[in-house]
Amino acid sequence: MSSVYAYLEKPSMVDYPKHFAAVFFTSGCNFSCGFCHNASLMGKKQTGLSWDKLQAICSKFKKGWVNGVVITGGEPTCSPDLPELITFLKSFGFAVKLDTNGSHPELLKQVLPLVDYVAMDVKTGFSGYKDLVLYSDVEKIRACIELIKTEAKDYEFRTTVIESLHTNSLMDEVAQVIQGAKRYALQAFIPRDELPSPAFRTLSRTTACRLHELKTRMTGCAEEILLRGA
Repeated sequence: MSSVYAYLEKPSMVDYPKHFAAVFFTSGCNFSCGFCHNASLMGKKQTGLSWDKLQAICSKFKKGWVNGVVITGGEPTCSPDLPELITFLKSFGFAVKLDTNGSHPELLKQVLPLVDYVAMDVKTGFSGYKDLVLYSDVEKIRACIELIKTEAKDYEFRTTVIESLHTNSLMDEVAQVIQGAKRYALQAFIPRDELPSPAFRTLSRTTACRLHELKTRMTGCAEEILLRGA
């Protein structure tokens, strides 16, 4: 069985820049983000699709003019077969984008030569990781950031901004750790009823004003700063 647990039936035009992409989900994650929009894929690993089933799905996408795939989750780097999965998807001629929380530098280093684009979530400043996502080994996060900056073919770092939690001081920490990056995206938090933590379901959506304010404040930490949801 592959580590792919689910997929979007229709290709996406927004999940992979400049690509018409199939989106595949792995299950299981080592973070506990109360604001995760893929909460059903958190927790323990689920049985994945067979390789034969995945081959049939990829063949169908290929016939539909899909030219890229996104591997997301859950957390894909929690899956030991990630290199095999990427190689399998590349065999169809797809460009591959990997979404990651940046917590497994050893596996990330192994797959970086295989992937075409990496999007890493920098959840908050390092001093806020334990409280926000219940993960404290920030040196692994730092190692992944440096790996991506130096070895990825193309990439972005990104932060989903929650106004009541992402203070200026925490965002200054983010700016410091990604300094010299190629691309950084500030994303609006959007409350939803299905978020895993009830406390996040009633928070306000991030305002455009706050995103623009942070873009100005963080100018210089990356060659390009993008706003999403503003």
